[in-house]
Amino acid sequence: MSATNTAMIPVITVHGIAAEPGVTPAPSVYERSLIDSLAAQSLPEHIGVLVDGNRRWAAQRGLSTREGHAAGAERIIDFLGWCTELNIPRVTLYMLSTENLKRPAGELSGLISVIDEFLNRLVASRVGPVNAVGNIAMLPQSLRATLEQAITATSTLPGVQVNIAVGYGGRQEIADAVRELLRDAAAAGTSVQELAASLSVTDINQRLYTRGMPDPDLLIRTSGEQRISNYLLWQMAYAEMMFVDTPWPAFDREELWGCLEEFAGRERRFGGAVDRVAQA
Repeated sequence: MSATNTAMIPVITVHGIAAEPGVTPAPSVYERSLIDSLAAQSLPEHIGVLVDGNRRWAAQRGLSTREGHAAGAERIIDFLGWCTELNIPRVTLYMLSTENLKRPAGELSGLISVIDEFLNRLVASRVGPVNAVGNIAMLPQSLRATLEQAITATSTLPGVQVNIAVGYGGRQEIADAVRELLRDAAAAGTSVQELAASLSVTDINQRLYTRGMPDPDLLIRTSGEQRISNYLLWQMAYAEMMFVDTPWPAFDREELWGCLEEFAGRERRFGGAVDRVAQA
């Protein structure tokens, strides 16, 4: 999906006026050359995004929390269009944590409603297949139904794989993986001692919510916070991390390019030693 097509989708409005996010012009000739130069570099295969700053962005403009979340949802549509321009194959978006589910009922219902609307727009955008990452059983039934419909409706689409992390917590994910492993061992008649002797990293990987996916190469967190907040704890072992001050609804294409340029310039050793003789 091109950025031009993204702009053609009706945007969520704020006080009846189109929000800043959701309106992405086609790249200029200069911007197109930057995109082409980025595409020739080493780009991530999988970007994890910790969407943060919706409420702060809204407060700075005298808007409601729900309007901030709505603007943030629009910016996700933009972001996926930018990833499409660069042929980045996979994005995982942290949209609703297990901790978020403990927020006051009024704020939570507004957030759930925005995610529901976003999923419908995501299907309409046809940017790529949608996948759920999280303990879906924890979600309200209405949101669960919309998510399942989005997964079914986009399952055969080409393009960016969009992983929606909802009802997600990194510690909960690891606990659920271990629980599944123990149940599988019990069903196979394997003793705890035998399981302990044979347990491997692969055994855990195969039971995570992200099973079958490569780990993220790059984490982007917006709004200035420099922590990962229980997000993809297992999978972020060797990810490069970028923390930007901009709140998510104001995060733009050029800031993404900046993150990708820095990523391409980093030396990724995955815990290995540097060959200092070779560098001399």
